Amino acid sequence: MNDEHRLPPGVPVGGPDLGDDPAAAEARGLALLEQAGAAIVDGVEREAADWVVRAVTRIVDAWGRLDEHARHRALDDAQRVATRACDRVVDELRSLFAADPSDQRATPLEIARGLRREPTELLLALGIPAVERDPFAERAFPDDAYGLAFETLGDLGDPDLAPMLLAWGVGKATVLRARAARAE
Repeated sequence: MNDEHRLPPGVPVGGPDLGDDPAAAEARGLALLEQAGAAIVDGVEREAADWVVRAVTRIVDAWGRLDEHARHRALDDAQRVATRACDRVVDELRSLFAADPSDQRATPLEIARGLRREPTELLLALGIPAVERDPFAERAFPDDAYGLAFETLGDLGDPDLAPMLLAWGVGKATVLRARAARAE
């Protein structure tokens, strides 16, 4: 397996499917959900604020029309909104992971992509025009005026976060499939 796509330690790569014991499979799935959820929360908590500041800095610098004083003020504001965005998204992730898997209506990636809200509001307030995006991005993320929606959790700055979404999905699918098998 390519090291670039390796799951972090403690996350099983393979193993038996539901087999003859759906209750054991459900327990495995719940354990995987717990591990992946904890890793995602830790990673987002560690990386999100810096990602917000980098995103604002990238757009401000690409636009290039703020004088040095205004740029400095904008980056100070980015620090403040970064903390707020990180706290909000981490709280939303904790709520998601606290819910029963059958009640989870969003993915961790959907929630983490919400980090774009606060920097978008800041950039709009600065009068920076929206960036040009491809038609798919415009349809998929109509509220993402600056193209801040990232592809993977690893894009926050820690590549080990990316496979955690897969681990979470496998855990959730295992739990739901095991419950369905037990109900038959």
